[in-house]
Amino acid sequence: MDSMVTYNGVVLPAFLYGTAWKKDQTARLVELAVDSGFMAIDTANQLIHYEEALVGEALLKLAKKGMTRESLFLQTKFTSVSGQDHRTPYDQSAALPTQVQQSFESSLQHLHTDHVDSYVLHGPYSRWGLGQADWDVWAAMEGYYQTGKTKMIGISNVQADQLRELCEKASVKPMVVQNRCYAVMGWDKDVRDICKSQGIIYQGFSLLTANQDVLRDPQVWDIAKRVGANPMQVIFRFALQIGMLPLTGTTDESHMKDDLAVLTQFELTENDLQSIESIAI
Repeated sequence: MDSMVTYNGVVLPAFLYGTAWKKDQTARLVELAVDSGFMAIDTANQLIHYEEALVGEALLKLAKKGMTRESLFLQTKFTSVSGQDHRTPYDQSAALPTQVQQSFESSLQHLHTDHVDSYVLHGPYSRWGLGQADWDVWAAMEGYYQTGKTKMIGISNVQADQLRELCEKASVKPMVVQNRCYAVMGWDKDVRDICKSQGIIYQGFSLLTANQDVLRDPQVWDIAKRVGANPMQVIFRFALQIGMLPLTGTTDESHMKDDLAVLTQFELTENDLQSIESIAI
């Protein structure tokens, strides 16, 4: 279970290293994550939470050690003005397609590449439904997919009704969805079900930080003891086995290796999966 395949045939590693909130430690941690075995990096052109240019700095260092660009899966995002501070990577007064163009080209410069593997809309412009702004941005992203500048496009922080509409009406439906995943909301089951029916890869983030009660649950600890793992590993393995691609943002080298170990070192039973899925319901 070390890779997943999108409906358009793109192979991506089954575990993503997330670079949010790493600040001036971003380059060091990305290099450490890749050295530890991560082959997929998630970032965004959004200076409030990410240092995309420092991801690129790490990539240059890794290249000197023989880690080629094609060996790594790079995912970045377009973030609207509402998700930025004053340091927007585009002209805020420009038309939305121009904002996407400027942000995308800026990302390529930051990452020292001529393409990305996945380009994601960081979130719809409205909380519910999709408006003209969403369609304008999505059309611009579709253009990058059609020209091969990105191998896949996706959306983050999306509600089920929005994803359903996007799949029904877009010229190119998303290949990936990235959402914060709460156990108390059925591990985002409504969105995951749409992804499953459409062949979309679901990426779950905050699997640990958003579910501290689950990590403390005696059932999870019992499962961990039985399989010779820790509760965090159990949650990541659970995510994988229900068809989710997990993100981790750990800054600890030993945790990086522990996280990757879930790909191969143990498997959960159907009873385990049902128990974890129902803990917070």
